[in-house]
Amino acid sequence: MNDYPAPYSYQESFTMTDPLYELLAPYFDAPSVSRPVTISNDLVTNKYLNRLSTLSLSSITSQEPLSLAQSAHSTLLSIQSLSSRSNAAVIASADHFSSLEETLPLLADEAQKLQIHIPKLDESAITFSTTYSRSTENEVLDRRKRALLMERNADRLSDVLRLPTLLSSAISSLATQGASYTAALDLYSHIKRLHLLYSDSPLVDSIYAQTESAMHDLTSHLISSLRQPNIKLATGMRTIGWLRRVAPELEAASKHKGNQEGLLGYMFLVCRLSTLVNTLSALEPLRQLAEQESKARLQRTPSTTKVRVSVYQGGQQSERYLKKYIEIFREQSFSIISMYRSIFPANADDPAKSLFQSSSLESAQDHPGQEASPSALATFPSYLTEVLFDTLREYLPNVQDKTSKESLLTQVLYCAGSLGRLGGDFSLMLTTLSSVGSEDVENMDDQENSSDLEWVEVMKKHRELAGRLEALASGVGTVKGADRGSSLRIKS
Repeated sequence: MNDYPAPYSYQESFTMTDPLYELLAPYFDAPSVSRPVTISNDLVTNKYLNRLSTLSLSSITSQEPLSLAQSAHSTLLSIQSLSSRSNAAVIASADHFSSLEETLPLLADEAQKLQIHIPKLDESAITFSTTYSRSTENEVLDRRKRALLMERNADRLSDVLRLPTLLSSAISSLATQGASYTAALDLYSHIKRLHLLYSDSPLVDSIYAQTESAMHDLTSHLISSLRQPNIKLATGMRTIGWLRRVAPELEAASKHKGNQEGLLGYMFLVCRLSTLVNTLSALEPLRQLAEQESKARLQRTPSTTKVRVSVYQGGQQSERYLKKYIEIFREQSFSIISMYRSIFPANADDPAKSLFQSSSLESAQDHPGQEASPSALATFPSYLTEVLFDTLREYLPNVQDKTSKESLLTQVLYCAGSLGRLGGDFSLMLTTLSSVGSEDVENMDDQENSSDLEWVEVMKKHRELAGRLEALASGVGTVKGADRGSSLRIKS
């Protein structure tokens, strides 16, 4: 029984009750400290003693020692195998077990501290949930909501912030490339809608202010485009349409006074008049030569006539200047007024009505409770006519050749007829040139009679020629001398 493992030990206060155990106890090899006092709760010992009691004496003396030795050896091998496999775990467990004496008191202290602070933690949690509840208003929560909203809409805000830059780039590219302004105007309309929807937003107000600065540049460029020399009707109509979108206040500024075209009509005429003046300024070299002839004509005396003949040669330079001047004036004036009537048809319902009639009475009838404002076209043709006749009064006396003077007057009649198709015939104003006579006539009465005869003859020839042209256009006119192969010659 020396190889049998020692049984578990129990408290010594227990009394021995099993006789067989009491009989065998003195023969145990284990120290008395580790011997169990009782086996009432030891199932393994009870099981073995019960088995031992069923064996014969011969089996106990012969077979049982071998069986116990074999079991002890098997148990020893198992313990050795277990110790070799779990050496590290056993050592770690032993170390941890040895540290339990220090860890358990610390754990108890921390548990006590936790027990003390749990009520404070619960109170703080309740305070936090009450303070930052969604049902109550809180500045911190509002600021956090705004920050989250801004984060979610960061891309949209970035797009909105880029709108003034995009508009400025579009306007710059349009100014350099001459492309359509539709994209820039659509972008401006979008910014205006944003300003109307979010009028209380400082960000939108700042963007709108930057946009207005860019639109002022666009308005300036559109107005300068109306001063182009060879502007077409389609381009002018598109430009006025864009100006109505960019600066609607220009159109509405004068409508309360009965003027339907607003300030856009005045601005259009001013721009085109500036173009006309700039075009006529290209004739400055010829005008300077004509001015020299005017000075030479005024300084002539009977004694110096032959001396200054090289300077003053019958007004040839004045004739060249006036011919170019009248030609440019005829083309530009007709283009300005016809384009105005096409762009602002509300003020040109009757093409045959004279342009020199003021529209103040009509505006007063249409708007009886308001102060009438004349149309922009009411005084513009008369101003153009005064500019033309001022030039004629100044330089026409320099022309001494009768044929050249008649040619210039005929050219003026053509110009009057051109404007007459738009209701602005000023042919009768030739009578104001009656004081412009020839320097070769000594008597003033003869000078006036000669001048009157000149414009009367020019009017007659012009009407005869106009009648022939109308007859040819209608197909009933005949040309004399067709059998000799001659053709109708028109001197101008």
